[in-house]
Amino acid sequence: MNILPPGTTAPVPDQNRLRADCSRCFALCCTAFGFTRSADFAIDKPPASPCPNLAADFSCTIHDRLRPRGFRGCTVFDCFGAGQAVSQGLFQGVSWRASPESAPAMFSAFKIMKQLHEMLWHLAGAEARVFSPDTAAEVRELRTELASAADGNLQDLLDLDLDVLHRRAGGLLREVSAEVRAGYFAADGDPEAGRLHAGADLAGARLRGRRLCGADLRGACLIGADLRDTDLAGADLLGADLRDARLDGANLTGVLFLTQAQVSAARGTLATRLPPMLDHPDHWKRS
Repeated sequence: MNILPPGTTAPVPDQNRLRADCSRCFALCCTAFGFTRSADFAIDKPPASPCPNLAADFSCTIHDRLRPRGFRGCTVFDCFGAGQAVSQGLFQGVSWRASPESAPAMFSAFKIMKQLHEMLWHLAGAEARVFSPDTAAEVRELRTELASAADGNLQDLLDLDLDVLHRRAGGLLREVSAEVRAGYFAADGDPEAGRLHAGADLAGARLRGRRLCGADLRGACLIGADLRDTDLAGADLLGADLRDARLDGANLTGVLFLTQAQVSAARGTLATRLPPMLDHPDHWKRS
C-alpha cells in the first residue's frame, strides 16, 4: 500500500515500457488509423493505408513541420508503446511492407494493444496512489492480467473482450479516484464549485488561479479553458479534453490519470509543472 501526502505521487517504473519508441515501430499510427480532414488533419486518409507523408524507412517526411502543415493531430497522438510492442514483439521485426499479408492482423493488433497499454498506464498510476490494501490488490491483479495479455500470442490478443476489460479497469480507477480526492476539500463558499464535475462542459471557462485540488473533471470538456496558475493536485482528468487549454504556470504534478496526449493537445510553457513521467511538448518549448 502506498500512502502519500496529498499532491504527491510515487515513481511508477512500469510506465517506462509504456512510452512510445517510434524508431522501433513500423509507423503503425500512420497506417492503421484513418483520419478526416479537419483542424487536426490537412487531408482525408482511410484506415489501413499509409499516410502520403510516410517515408520508405517509416519516418515522417514532414515531422519537423507537422503543425504548420496542418497535421496537429499527429503531434498529440500517443500509442503508449504499443507500436514497438507489436512491431518488434508480436511480429518479430518483420514489417507490413516486407510481409504485406501480415498488414491486416498487424493493424488490428496495434489497435488492441494501444488500448491495453493505455489501461496499463492508468492502472500503474492508480497503484502508485491507492490507499486501500484491498483495492491495491485488485489493481495489481488486473495489471498482471493485462500485461500477460499484452505479452501473449497474436490470436489470444485478437480474441480479447476489450469491453469487459474496460469496465473492470474503469471501476477500479473510479475507486482510486474517489479515495484520493476524498483527501481534498473544496473551497468554502466557492460559487462555481457546482460547475466542476465529471463530464462538465467547461469549454473556454475562466478558471485562472483557481484551486481545483481534488476536482472530478473526468471526461470534462476543457477545450480552450483558461487554467493558468491553477493547482490541480488530486484532480481526476481521465478522458478530459484539454485541447488548447491554457496551462501556463499550472501545477499538475499530483493530477490523476493524465496522459502525454492530453498534455500535448494543451498550451503551456516550461513553467507548467507536470508529473515526472510526462514531458513538455516541443511546441511549448518553442513558444
